[in-house]
Amino acid sequence: MNTMKKISILFIAATLMISCGKEAKKSSLEELNAQKAIIVTKIDSLNTALKSVEEEISKLDSDKNLQTVTVIPVKNDVFKHFLEIQGVAMANKNIEISPELGGTVTAILVKEGQKVVSGQTLIQLDDASIKNSINELNTQLSLAKTTFERQERLWKQKIGSEMQYLQAKAQKESLENNLSSLRTQARKMRITAPFAGVVDEIFPRLGELTSPQMPTVRLLNLDKVYVEADVTETYLPIIKEGTETVVRFASINKEMNSKISQVGNYINPANRSFKIRINIDNKDQSIKPNLLADVKIVDFETKGIIIPAALVQQDQTGNNYVFSVVTENNVQKVVKNIITVANEYNHEVYVSAGLKENDTLVNAGARFVKDGDKVKISKN
Repeated sequence: MNTMKKISILFIAATLMISCGKEAKKSSLEELNAQKAIIVTKIDSLNTALKSVEEEISKLDSDKNLQTVTVIPVKNDVFKHFLEIQGVAMANKNIEISPELGGTVTAILVKEGQKVVSGQTLIQLDDASIKNSINELNTQLSLAKTTFERQERLWKQKIGSEMQYLQAKAQKESLENNLSSLRTQARKMRITAPFAGVVDEIFPRLGELTSPQMPTVRLLNLDKVYVEADVTETYLPIIKEGTETVVRFASINKEMNSKISQVGNYINPANRSFKIRINIDNKDQSIKPNLLADVKIVDFETKGIIIPAALVQQDQTGNNYVFSVVTENNVQKVVKNIITVANEYNHEVYVSAGLKENDTLVNAGARFVKDGDKVKISKN
């Protein structure tokens, strides 16, 4: 409108200058006054036209002084609230193998980091004395078997006494049992892998003496791991087997969805908590025992209207409200909506009452409008 005024003034000025130029040669006072009257009439006519144009512009630009806002639609989706706790990764097969019998390490047959199969010998302890005893018993057993077989043949022919037969039999069986015990002891001098896995650490050195109280090998199998966490007893009615979880390992930047596989039945009196277990897929072997995990457990889930938490305001009476925009007679108008916030998580709120699916909310500018204001919606 300022531009229109400037154009009109310039037009009037130009007209005056042209008129004055043409009449500069006229010197009669009456003629000049007549010219002046004509010019004034033209100016009045132009001012009237200018005023009419400004009124039309004002009608077309009626929102020039309105507050500009942006709007967003409400979201009708599934809302989830998570309980966030910390857990620790553990392996089903993570053991320290100790020998059943003490002895000197005579051979270390594997290396740290080596994959082994179930039953493979890892460390050999000194079993020389046991082997000597086995050889001695084998000799004695050979004689005892021969004696028993002869006594048995004689007994079947009713020759000799029953006592001689029974003594030969007892001698043979006793030696067989002793030999079996020695062979069992000999096997225990070999430390073997109880399952397939990876040798993570070997504790003794060649020539060192070990005992049943001393671990010799740490053996791991990371195919099956799980996360264990403590949950306060307050959530006992909510958390069940099969409850949805999200597990994140920040150290390795890995996140996965899973479910609670086991809920403990014991409340720890020290911290009033119970344990949960979450089985984890670990095909790439990236999750290691004792790795810290951030665990999010779904403790509330429903479908409904979800809006950004930043849009929610509170009035003096403590009511939560948001502003929506409605169109009346081609004019956008602000409406205050009192809402019920049922839950909030991750900068979003679930609204159980006060909004409908097709409502449009004031976004940018919501703090500068009030109920009933007419607004202009920005397209950006």
